[in-house]
Amino acid sequence: MDILEAKKIVVEAGKKLVETGLIARTWGNVSCRISDTQFVITPSGRDYISLTPDDIVTVNLYDLAYEGDIKPSSEKGLHAQCYILRPEVNFVIHTHQANASIVSAMGCDINGIEGESKEIVGDNIPVSSYGLPGTGKLREGVVAALKRSDSKAVIMKSHGAVCLGTDYDDAFKVANEVEKICADYIFKKYEALTEKATSTFADVYNYVADLKKRAEMPAPKLTAYDSVKIDDVAILSDKEGNVVATVGLCPCCDELITGDKYPSEADLHKAIYNRREDVNAIIHSEQDAIVAASKVGKKLKPLLDDFAQIVGVTVNCAQFDPNYTAKSAKKTAKKLGGKGHNALLLKDNGAVCVGPNKDEASAAEMVMEKNCKAILAGELFGGSKPIGKLDSVLMNVVYRLKYSKQK
Repeated sequence: MDILEAKKIVVEAGKKLVETGLIARTWGNVSCRISDTQFVITPSGRDYISLTPDDIVTVNLYDLAYEGDIKPSSEKGLHAQCYILRPEVNFVIHTHQANASIVSAMGCDINGIEGESKEIVGDNIPVSSYGLPGTGKLREGVVAALKRSDSKAVIMKSHGAVCLGTDYDDAFKVANEVEKICADYIFKKYEALTEKATSTFADVYNYVADLKKRAEMPAPKLTAYDSVKIDDVAILSDKEGNVVATVGLCPCCDELITGDKYPSEADLHKAIYNRREDVNAIIHSEQDAIVAASKVGKKLKPLLDDFAQIVGVTVNCAQFDPNYTAKSAKKTAKKLGGKGHNALLLKDNGAVCVGPNKDEASAAEMVMEKNCKAILAGELFGGSKPIGKLDSVLMNVVYRLKYSKQK
């Protein structure tokens, strides 16, 4: 294939992956074979929406040498092995898509695939052994999975999926079908346990939450506000984006600058901003899986790499009492932890996800939701083992020092 044409297709694929929700931000990578000895691939740590053909890197298949000053994806070796092992493959997509990520935490192959899904992907999807992102161990695990299966997809343990196609369209078809297969895999397990049919993940999360939640009084209901910090004030908005109050950040007073009344939840936002100078945005998430996890009320550990990187090595659970706001807010904010910890479960009330801006807080919410889904769905299969602490800490530090600055 002509190099420029291949680069244009890769750019188009990156944008389509973001638009369809199969990847977000800089997560994942895309490549296209251009000959028996070369392929082109997305660069490391770049936003897919802003990519141009000039940003796409040409890489040699066998020695991974590349042209130009732009660094290719750290997973270039993984893509190269896919092309070497599968001569019929000309397009590779590595995603962090939600349903495949949930299944990746369980570590079990999906077997017995039937019907149209079998025609598109194969009769099974293997799960590779775990390896840190960008490492030879991760690549070796995927290679081993490809060698023991003729599937057009591999689920990467605690990470995401690799989808292979004869061309751009075929690879996308595989990626979309993998999401359907993974959802069906989870729903069938739920139905086997409950003898109830479902087509929604909310049923799964609520079922697990009811089984696992502690026998104690529910926490007071909170109103979920998002906020941003500008200078010495916090601006609180409802979920429709309407500003409900602007409050001063002085920890010792209830200063209402604009708005009809001072929301008691504002004290929690203030306490977080006053404790964490690196935080300028807060999202109070009420996604189904996050609320279900908050009802269980247990500390969360990373089942997925991107959780360790973006959210933190642990996420605590705390109860904020709006009746005793000042004292409770300070205590709750302390539970969030320091830099590198970007979410906190609020007992029975979802979670607060934080970041230096709204985009980063939104990323924390997105990954928090995936990890909660993985934990809850994993309970149907007897639970999932979290990533080791040392690996989690390493990924968190590397992401904060390197990749978060490249996005």
